[in-house]
Amino acid sequence: MKNKIKICLLVLLILVMVTSVVYSAEEDYDSEISKIKMGINTVWVLIAAFLVFFMQAGFGMVEAGFIRAKNTVNILMKNLLDFSMASIAYYIFGFGIMFGVGNLFFGKTGFFLQNIPAEMNGIPTLAFWLFQVCFAGAAATIVAGALAERLKFKAYIIYSFIISALVYPLVGHWIWGNGWLMQIGFLDFAGSTVVHAVGGCAAFVGAALLGPRLGKYGHDGKPKAILGHNLPLAALGTLILWFGWFGFNPGSTLSGMDAHLIAKVAVNTNLAAAAGSIIAMIVTWIKFGKPDFGMTMNGALAGLVAITAGCAFVQPLSAITIGAIAGIIVVYGVMFMDKVMVDDPVGAIAVHGMCGIFGTLVVGIFHETNGLIVGAGLNLLGIQALGTFTVALFVIVSMFVLFKILDMTIGLRVSREDELRGVDLSEHQAEAYADFPMSASNN
Repeated sequence: MKNKIKICLLVLLILVMVTSVVYSAEEDYDSEISKIKMGINTVWVLIAAFLVFFMQAGFGMVEAGFIRAKNTVNILMKNLLDFSMASIAYYIFGFGIMFGVGNLFFGKTGFFLQNIPAEMNGIPTLAFWLFQVCFAGAAATIVAGALAERLKFKAYIIYSFIISALVYPLVGHWIWGNGWLMQIGFLDFAGSTVVHAVGGCAAFVGAALLGPRLGKYGHDGKPKAILGHNLPLAALGTLILWFGWFGFNPGSTLSGMDAHLIAKVAVNTNLAAAAGSIIAMIVTWIKFGKPDFGMTMNGALAGLVAITAGCAFVQPLSAITIGAIAGIIVVYGVMFMDKVMVDDPVGAIAVHGMCGIFGTLVVGIFHETNGLIVGAGLNLLGIQALGTFTVALFVIVSMFVLFKILDMTIGLRVSREDELRGVDLSEHQAEAYADFPMSASNN
């Protein structure tokens, strides 16, 4: 009897040990799988962040190509400093306001990246921060092109810090940081409103207050062409931006594990850009008798901006439709800005402001399950309209106050003499093409 008891106890002990080993092995297996998933997600988000960072070069090339040679150094300097100012501003204030613990309107923790959780959205918080700061820099740099050739450099870098530290993060908190718009169901997957409408509205206020470039409008109010000095450079910038958008939109999944969603977002992004460029070309061909290269490039960018909000929520045919309509909007948007004598050398207001608002609104129409087109009613469209126009109003008011303060203190605009000579020399004592004589149109 005692031997039987001993045997039973021994068997029981063996079973406990085996069970413990198996359970431990399962725990180790699950832990390793979690680490692998986080590693994949982190690498994916960081690669996407690097692509979005490279978009700064795209913006710089587009803006430089569309303006005169005598202002090239200035615009490139602004693009470089945009990301530099955004990085510091977003480190000190922006990230905490946008994603810190707070209320429905702003975050109150995480300033200087202190006391932040180790992980957010399934990746290290520092990786998430790097991805987000690239978006902040993109929002800021949209304004550079619209205010090109006549804005004081010191006024610009102050603006760049403020929008990255305060204005952009507040909007981001409302929509992506569990703020009031997120709570009511507002959808903006990758930033048609958060990034592009914010930048576009800021550009509109700045351009309106700054006034047009000398010689842009005649006494009759009709616009006169001030040709950009390097369309090949602008074309390179457009293609860099198109390429970078494959980080901007698909990277916003924040996960490399959902292969089908990433593929869908990438395809929708590409189709919208293609449709935008084709339709903008056709519209200008019909309207002006020739296909306009500058407008065609802006048509591609318009399609990219418009699809950014809904790229994860719509079908490819809807993406083509959204991009095509954006291609029309950008042509007439640029013409409208000229009618109201708001001088925007690169078309940033139409591309980012108008098409950003449009792209966010039509999520309520083309959403594959909750949109008007599938019979889901007007609820989502109403939410999209409320959020989009609230953001636009907030940015317009806040940027008006900021630019007015700058104008009354350090001044916004360079002198007439400096504008005629070129802000490269007056602001930086440099020339982009020092070994080449300037043409008469650049003097």
